[in-house]
Amino acid sequence: MTLIPSQRHLFSVPEEVAYFNCAYYSPQLRASEEKLIEGVREKNRPWEKTAQSFFTDPETIRRLSSEIFGGDVDGWAVTPAASYGLSTAARAIEPTLNTGDRIVVMAEEFPSNVLPWRATARERGAVIDTVPAPADGDWSKAILGRIGPGVKVVAVTPCHWTTGAYVDLQPIGEACRREGAVFVIDASQSLGVMPLDLAALKPDFLAAVAYKWLLGPYGLALLYVAEPWRAARPLEESWFGRDNAEDFTALAKYSDTYMKGARRFDMGEKAIPTTLPGAIAALEQIKSWGIANIAETLGSINASIAGHLMTLGFELPPERQRSAHMFGARVPSKLGGAGALVAELRRRRIFISQRGDAVRFAPHVYVDTGDVDRLLTTLTELVG
Repeated sequence: MTLIPSQRHLFSVPEEVAYFNCAYYSPQLRASEEKLIEGVREKNRPWEKTAQSFFTDPETIRRLSSEIFGGDVDGWAVTPAASYGLSTAARAIEPTLNTGDRIVVMAEEFPSNVLPWRATARERGAVIDTVPAPADGDWSKAILGRIGPGVKVVAVTPCHWTTGAYVDLQPIGEACRREGAVFVIDASQSLGVMPLDLAALKPDFLAAVAYKWLLGPYGLALLYVAEPWRAARPLEESWFGRDNAEDFTALAKYSDTYMKGARRFDMGEKAIPTTLPGAIAALEQIKSWGIANIAETLGSINASIAGHLMTLGFELPPERQRSAHMFGARVPSKLGGAGALVAELRRRRIFISQRGDAVRFAPHVYVDTGDVDRLLTTLTELVG
């Protein structure tokens, strides 16, 4: 693994901005911006759009996803949001559930990975089993303690979105297979920056938005579907997902046969020229950097921040319970609370997030040593 030097030159982040908030909304690569502008202009020339061109970009997204994150090309679907992918998973799983079956989720989870399961539970008489925040901070152990007889779905994340608390998915996946539970991962806060072995984890479904750590545009997400579920009913019945979709002369010959693999789970109008080209440029850049190198680099940045925070009296979870790319910390009482600190840093053009009663640090490779120095110097000044 190699530490990546600051890649700020690839982004349009002003020198006076120190942005440690990628978990909220990532800056955009200049290369993505150029591709997105090209996509907007493409609509000015509709006579150049061929039937085949509607399928080229989605297939490129599938190929890059397979190459970067693992899984076979046919397993990846192109969706508009993580909520869409998780709702797709819930719809596919719903017919297999019975009254009293348990669906395990994490406390204070992002709504996208709770609301679809609540709806499914109501439909089937299943029960939502919420794992409370563990007192010792060990989410992995807490989740494993809930997986047993009667659990049919485990829908979790590689790290908690509010604090970056690490979740060890390997033993959780093994427990799911042992108990016959469906394993669903919302990787929105980890895909692209945390090494994730699909072959080892064997999730049934994995969803992730593009606009955070994948550095992509808003309105796009990825969904991986394991082979046993690829015959399930999709969330929408789009002609784009049928086996005759590429023959525009035959669309009125309605087909009941879906395209192979997870393509049936694609969103309608998936060939978005103002979205997909920008995402492709971002995925190509992530592939070039390498996820292991990204993780190592962000881990190094965050280690320096975390070490300094502890000297200032911030409260952090143990290192083994923190994700390398993002973490949360409770602020010293003299700073007046998380909200006051976030507001003061924003005034100084330093950006972090408040989540609950903690502040969250989430840099990416556009951060340079000047950003880190400004952050730490300012925090030292504010603590006094």
